[in-house]
Amino acid sequence: MKIAAIIPVKTFSLAKTRLDLSPQQKEDLCKIMLEEILHILSISPQIEKVVIVTKEEKAIELGKKFNAIIIPDNEEKSVNSAVSLADKYLTENQFDASVVFPQDIPFIKTQDIDFMLNYKIPPNFAIVVPSRRFDGTNALVRMPTDLMITHYDEDSYKIHMNTAKEHTRNVSLVFVKRIMWDVDNMEDLKFLLEQNEKPEIAEKIRVVLNSR
Repeated sequence: MKIAAIIPVKTFSLAKTRLDLSPQQKEDLCKIMLEEILHILSISPQIEKVVIVTKEEKAIELGKKFNAIIIPDNEEKSVNSAVSLADKYLTENQFDASVVFPQDIPFIKTQDIDFMLNYKIPPNFAIVVPSRRFDGTNALVRMPTDLMITHYDEDSYKIHMNTAKEHTRNVSLVFVKRIMWDVDNMEDLKFLLEQNEKPEIAEKIRVVLNSR
């Protein structure tokens, strides 16, 4: 099965508005997080290709380093419009399924992707992994790639579950802790650094936080 990962990436300086950090710190943090998820996806046996939708130059550089497909998001309207650009590419290039990930889940591991995809039910299915607070969607798997449009930024995990059920009977809600740990505010960062995971990435994040 040919599966692609989609990562919509907002311009770093405009991202993470709820983090009480300087613009440079936010940029450095975004780079660390994106580089780590790209690294994990590049070594995952499940993921054939990574597609980044962005106009952020530093994200484009990182994407090229990991041989990702770069789709320009010049208007940067929303996560949903970014995903739809990737959907079009994947449909045209005969991918069977896709997984939308945010860029801010740096503790993800390859076995998390394996675990999540154990719930796949070809030829049509959806898998939703919610965020830790159950207000967002931290992974959305769709087969076929155009199974449904996305509904990010609007209590998305419930809407994604309900929308998916309109298109397929095979809908799974899967809890994968390291995929559920995203970073929206300072409390999330604190929580992340309290987990005993990826000490080298945690240390890089601490260095950024201490660079005020």
